[in-house]
Amino acid sequence: MAEAAVELLERAARRDAALEELRALRVALQAVPPAALRARLGEHHLGALFGLLSVNDREQVSACVSILERLLQALDPLYVIQNLREELQKGLFHPDDSVKILTMSQVGRIVEDSDAVAEVLNSPELLRQIINCIGGEKIAVAKEAIKSLSRIAQTQEGLEALFGGSLLSDLKNVMATSDVVRYRVYELIVEISSVSAESLSYCANSGLIPELIGELTGEDVLVRATCIEMVTALAHTPHGRQYLAQQGVIDKISNIILGAESDPFSSFYLPGFVKFFGNLAIVDSPQQICERYPVFMEKVFEMAESQDPTMIGVAVDTLGILGSNVEGKQVLQKTRSRFQNLLSKIGHQAKNAPTELRLRCLDAISSLLYLPPEQQTDDLLRMTESWFTSLSSQPLELFRSISTQPFPDLHCGALRVFTAIANQPWAQKLMLDSPGFVEYVVDRSVEPDKASKDAKYELVKALVNSKTIAEIFGNQYYLRLRAYLHEGPYYVKAVSTTAVEGAE
Repeated sequence: MAEAAVELLERAARRDAALEELRALRVALQAVPPAALRARLGEHHLGALFGLLSVNDREQVSACVSILERLLQALDPLYVIQNLREELQKGLFHPDDSVKILTMSQVGRIVEDSDAVAEVLNSPELLRQIINCIGGEKIAVAKEAIKSLSRIAQTQEGLEALFGGSLLSDLKNVMATSDVVRYRVYELIVEISSVSAESLSYCANSGLIPELIGELTGEDVLVRATCIEMVTALAHTPHGRQYLAQQGVIDKISNIILGAESDPFSSFYLPGFVKFFGNLAIVDSPQQICERYPVFMEKVFEMAESQDPTMIGVAVDTLGILGSNVEGKQVLQKTRSRFQNLLSKIGHQAKNAPTELRLRCLDAISSLLYLPPEQQTDDLLRMTESWFTSLSSQPLELFRSISTQPFPDLHCGALRVFTAIANQPWAQKLMLDSPGFVEYVVDRSVEPDKASKDAKYELVKALVNSKTIAEIFGNQYYLRLRAYLHEGPYYVKAVSTTAVEGAE
């Protein structure tokens, strides 16, 4: 099979291959491991195939792209950049997006290789064209370009190349293409900035990070909504948060939230600004953030208490993030009856809201109620129990009724709530006292699909791994749960059949 493929390759190399032969070569190569071709593959083969891409025949271009994808896999990235640099450059200019994607995927391989990436840095024309690809219509091409440039910028030499010379002008020129492309460049800059304080310094000195922040705090509400997502990504790193604090950006965001009351268009950007503080609280310190920026907590409660499903959804997500660790839970507990009343509303929404909001409520409830075993002090257990009872007059029955509905997402969401509280003694007692609950847990027939079986298995695992379960549930139930765990999530009991003489 390899011989037949090589023979077809030779014909293609003479540039007289008909479309039928290219099709035959494409099929033949699928049956040959790329490694088997490596020794027989020459520059003239690849050069000719790249040459065949220059015709105005979509079918021929498509066949050549498939063939080159297969062949280039067999080659070392260093060999590709050293011997096919010109072809790669031409490929990035090609009018057919499939050729651009093929070429960008090769650039992706090259920049992942520590020996080959240096060759790219010595090819300013190639780098320039990768930058121009950010402005391409096809998002797949732009994404590959962003990925490659982000990888290049992970070295000192790469940062110098991108920000220390004429390529920075190319980056700024491509930003002028459209709003969409400008945001793609910001996305790249934030990705590079997140790597290290030094990377952030290069991006800040280039003027691009200050430009992003200027747009965030500017007057255009739609631009604000887009930019806050990128600034939130920047805040995920300690050096990013430090920079934002030093530049007064966090204070500015807080002030914009404060002024949102009088802005009729605040609903466009407010969700993103609130999420920013939610993320900041969880990566930093919930208590410090909530104390320093009280407007954040106030706005979250206001949004959760509103009648707007969009605002309620964002508030519920934020409360889930905030309450995902013990310090955040304690911050919420300090608001006392206001949060307890809010839990009652969240419980109501989990039962009655449109499906998407119900799911968000279930996820937030799971996050708020979960306590790792090592943090289960008497005070915290009392707190989660009181939160659970605030959700509804009969919270266990509420989630059980949701878990029996024929919607897999809601079913799994309710099971995750049970899993969140499964290792807490008060919850185990409630489960035991609820008629038929333990039977429901060990009943495999109620789980219709893989996701549900997996979710039920996680609940069983959480119960079995708890230190108090044997004592509270008693031996009989404990052994049934252990058997379920041992059998795995997809166990099916064998049904024996008896043959009866004379039966058909």
